[in-house]
Amino acid sequence: MSTPTRSSPLALTVLALLHYRPSHPYGIQRLIRDWGKDKVVNVGQRASLYRTIDRLLAAGLIDVRETERDHQYPERTVYEVTDTGRQAAREWLLEALRTPKQEFPEFPAALSNLLLLTPTEMSDVLEQRAALLETSLAELDAGLVQGSERGLPRVTALEDEYLRAVTNAELNWVRSVIEDLRDGRLVWSAEEVTAFAEG
Repeated sequence: MSTPTRSSPLALTVLALLHYRPSHPYGIQRLIRDWGKDKVVNVGQRASLYRTIDRLLAAGLIDVRETERDHQYPERTVYEVTDTGRQAAREWLLEALRTPKQEFPEFPAALSNLLLLTPTEMSDVLEQRAALLETSLAELDAGLVQGSERGLPRVTALEDEYLRAVTNAELNWVRSVIEDLRDGRLVWSAEEVTAFAEG
């Protein structure tokens, strides 16, 4: 079996969590949520977790440790990370930290198509986004304070610090665009857009 050449945030997180202790998929999903990693890793669909586990198992990065049988729950397969999986997780982690990756999030893609809206529509929708960003920022701040009060080492909150910095930067940028729209520094017309598209 060969190590997969492609990592994913979920695959890396599964391998990392299995470093701490063997677990079954439900336990992995619960740990991701309990540790707040669901802010940076999508575990909303349990099927994607099972697909990731199947892929890691097929690649020899994890192994079946045991099958738990309990009359209260369905049979559960407990997985553990292999030595190859430990090495792959380290390589993936180092690469992800070292090399910026071209990602394609939805918001920049939406910004690239703003010419479909009028300046008023754009201002209104960005106001709504700013309000949601303010809420997210407050939640991140509260989480950082709680972690600090619980005495958790800072390293456990670095992803929250990063998300806070990115959210704050986005909020400041969105506010500046709203201000430019309100003050008439950012304007366009359907005729200009049509001429640009035809040119």
